[in-house]
Amino acid sequence: MQQSNTVSINPDEQLPFYVPQHNEVELFEHAYSHQLPVLIKGPTGCGKTRFVSHMAEKLGLPLYTVACHDDLTASDLVGRYLIGDGTTQWHDGPLTRAVREGGICYLDEVVEARKDTTVVIHPLTDDRRILPLDRTGEVLQAPKNFMLVVSYNPGYQNLMKGLKPSTRQRFISMSFNYLSPQEELQVLQAETGLDQLLCQRLIRLASGLRNLKDMDLEEGASTRLLVYTATLIKAGFDPVEACRAGLVESLTDDEDTISALMEVVRANFNS
Repeated sequence: MQQSNTVSINPDEQLPFYVPQHNEVELFEHAYSHQLPVLIKGPTGCGKTRFVSHMAEKLGLPLYTVACHDDLTASDLVGRYLIGDGTTQWHDGPLTRAVREGGICYLDEVVEARKDTTVVIHPLTDDRRILPLDRTGEVLQAPKNFMLVVSYNPGYQNLMKGLKPSTRQRFISMSFNYLSPQEELQVLQAETGLDQLLCQRLIRLASGLRNLKDMDLEEGASTRLLVYTATLIKAGFDPVEACRAGLVESLTDDEDTISALMEVVRANFNS
């Protein structure tokens, strides 16, 4: 069964660090207070999941995260009967638990799920806000403190994997992109404590890699990868080798492309 992560809220803990890009915090708060579902679009590693975690703690809500994939079934979301101790018992899935108890159910990369699976969320995304459980005969009414959030990467969409208009138009939507250099600097220093000059060199490198159009890279260098790389440099790894392990090798498997990217890395750190 698909696992979910439930985040216990401690109001005394510091919120996960997050740098707003636009007005997404205010939009999210409005959506929550008016029981509106939210769709977040953006490239890999640009802060979508961190934003949802930040908002869950800011609003004092448990967070149920589901990493969507090709084999995700409706039962993985809703629940199923399981046999144990000689009896058959119903076990709620993460979506059902969030509806019963309140909280945010976050479907990460929702386009990866099968189309017949995503249909199960439709009754929760209109004015009914219900979750029918065919197996148990229940019809759950979502409480005011339930919120449905989904995300996906538009760059990975194709004819076989895309969010149907009938699903997409049930959400208010917000688009994320890579942070500005100033914002990325805040993130790297807050997350890793790395020297400002080295952080700036990493950000300059990432900007250059994101502008490369002839390297056949599926994605640009994400802020997440920059944080990983900065962590390695902070721990004492040579910056060039840290970039290889934390950045370049994660962007491509093609040896020629790796060699070309490493030339860019060396030029950046040896200048």
